[in-house]
Amino acid sequence: MSSAGQRGSRADGQVGSPVGISGTHRGTGEHGSAHGSHDTETAPHEPVFRGERMARLQQLFAVYPTKQACLLPALWIVQEAQGWISEPAIGEVAQVLGLTPAYVKGVVTFYTMYHTHPVGRHFIQVCTTSPCNICGAEDVVKALLQHTGCGELGATSPDGRFTVIEVECLGACGFATPIMIGDDFIESVTPDKVAAILQRYE
Repeated sequence: MSSAGQRGSRADGQVGSPVGISGTHRGTGEHGSAHGSHDTETAPHEPVFRGERMARLQQLFAVYPTKQACLLPALWIVQEAQGWISEPAIGEVAQVLGLTPAYVKGVVTFYTMYHTHPVGRHFIQVCTTSPCNICGAEDVVKALLQHTGCGELGATSPDGRFTVIEVECLGACGFATPIMIGDDFIESVTPDKVAAILQRYE
């Protein structure tokens, strides 16, 4: 089975961020998605690719054959900096890489690991595919929604700390129920463990 990313799998087939760039991921499930109706009114866009971040991107130019090939890691840099990828950020990435905004947006919306709206500081993905579901994944989801205060899948907690979604598979069917909180992979989660796990994340 595949891990969260391109229609359920990461672009490079591994759990975690590509090319060593940390970031949060988004997965889709039957009941929850990081897509959806959200208020995305924000402050004016602050350019991402300046200083250290521009230096990181330029280092990637020497590794990849073309600037276009740097698109996925460039989007990770944006999401790492801002928490999500806004329309102005899409335009900035397009300009820096010599692409059209439409092309960049097509990539952003194709891969489920990129957020197209603001999410909580800690983005929680819960595997609810059949093997995990049989082992109690739905109860883990309920416990997470209760203890985070999110109330429903895809919503962000009132304190801005958490967003919880379902994903189709995290590639750990033998360790039900696996979850990811940001880049942290946590196996064998049960409802009674949820409160203690969440206490690690402020």
